[in-house]
Amino acid sequence: MAAALFVPTLLFATTKQSKKNTRIKMYSQNLKAFLQMIQYAEGTIGPNAYRTLYGGSLFNDYSRHPDMAITKWGITSTGAGAYGFLYRIWIELQTALQLPDFSPTSQDKAAIELIRRKGALPDVLAGNLAQSIYKCRKIWASFPGAGYGQSEKSLAALSQFYEKEGGRKLTA
Repeated sequence: MAAALFVPTLLFATTKQSKKNTRIKMYSQNLKAFLQMIQYAEGTIGPNAYRTLYGGSLFNDYSRHPDMAITKWGITSTGAGAYGFLYRIWIELQTALQLPDFSPTSQDKAAIELIRRKGALPDVLAGNLAQSIYKCRKIWASFPGAGYGQSEKSLAALSQFYEKEGGRKLTA
């Protein structure tokens, strides 16, 4: 499991109201489960998730994105890290978020930013899984409906993994 998953400090805010505390815990659990689910879908899940290159080999230097074009299964990609960041996307995110490196924390922050940009963060936090996946399908090629010609996981498989990781829909 990726113990380094970054969850924004806001989600860990404390409050005197137990109902609100429960909701904050659920938000953070849903975000963690969604990030783990992305790693599962992208084939990076496990102890080496944050140092995995497209195709499965590993890199060791977290100081920067490895920027290695790898051809496998007829596709060439610079995808790297737990979320398969393409080099050009990483550089834009790193600049926008002022990320110091390609560490697990930086990768998590960048993934959350991509989710936010697609307008899916409220859905992720609330546990609206199908809507979250739909909104993010063009970010991760392994999501159903991505349409990039790569192997896509089914919504059922992603839902099962998400729930196993503790993600669930919030009740009113």
